[in-house]
Amino acid sequence: MNNMNRLRRTMMFLNAQKPNLLKDPFIYKPDSLIFDLEDAVALGEKDAARFVLAHALKSVDYQNCEKVVRINGIDTPFWKEDIRCAVYAGCDSIRIPKTESAEDVQAVEAEVLKTEKEAGVEEGHTLLMAAIESAKGVINLKEICTASSRLFGVALSAGDYTKDLHTVITGTGVELSGARQLMVITARATGVQCFDTVYTSLDNMEGLKAETKLIHDMGFDGKSIINPRQIPVVHEVYTPSQDDIIFAQKVVKEIDEKRAQGIGVFTVDGKMIDVAFYDGAKRTIALAKAAGVYQEVDNA
Repeated sequence: MNNMNRLRRTMMFLNAQKPNLLKDPFIYKPDSLIFDLEDAVALGEKDAARFVLAHALKSVDYQNCEKVVRINGIDTPFWKEDIRCAVYAGCDSIRIPKTESAEDVQAVEAEVLKTEKEAGVEEGHTLLMAAIESAKGVINLKEICTASSRLFGVALSAGDYTKDLHTVITGTGVELSGARQLMVITARATGVQCFDTVYTSLDNMEGLKAETKLIHDMGFDGKSIINPRQIPVVHEVYTPSQDDIIFAQKVVKEIDEKRAQGIGVFTVDGKMIDVAFYDGAKRTIALAKAAGVYQEVDNA
């Protein structure tokens, strides 16, 4: 997997203003870290937060974790300095909050490109993701997803979205069902990844697991999280089991063999299989390899 479609089962938010949170979050092994300069930082503390973040990004080895910076919205006076801080400090990606149009993405892209040139950073190094937080953002998902070749994915943010819909987060997910489904469909149609909103009931691990299974089955690539304790729960759902891996290996092997023999439909472990299962099986194997759990089975 390249940087555009790398493994992003978990994207963990961190308050960029708090040095104690930034020194070693990689020990919990999230796939991505989101350093938050927006909601987590008070208006009068934006400069201080950028200083703390820049020092952390330059001095801490975050190992295999992707480094994402959530900037302030483009309707604020802070976002350009946020981008300057993030790009100069060597972030991997920028998360754009409250994205409602292609123009929002392109405005950030232009500022990122300008800053990359100033900082001597390879052009195109800094990727983008868009947070969808309103009805307008959901309606404009297609144009947002295709606005920039840097954009690797879109993420649902339930807090502002439900407020915009004049509803609340219910716990059942009914208020998010339309946005979730449209987000997955649009992401798949446009070739980008999609990520679910955070789960805020920190002590309800069964609820987190149930919600994660739901969005996994819907087709989401991963989930935003707010606490290290949530990581193993989400990873368990999103990481193929050994049975999944073995079955995927069998499917790939059988399809390759049967295709050469001119056979289109056959069975694997009692299940009817045809070529339509091939890409899914290959994805399972690729995900297992990216997650570090893949083992070749000789007799698959």
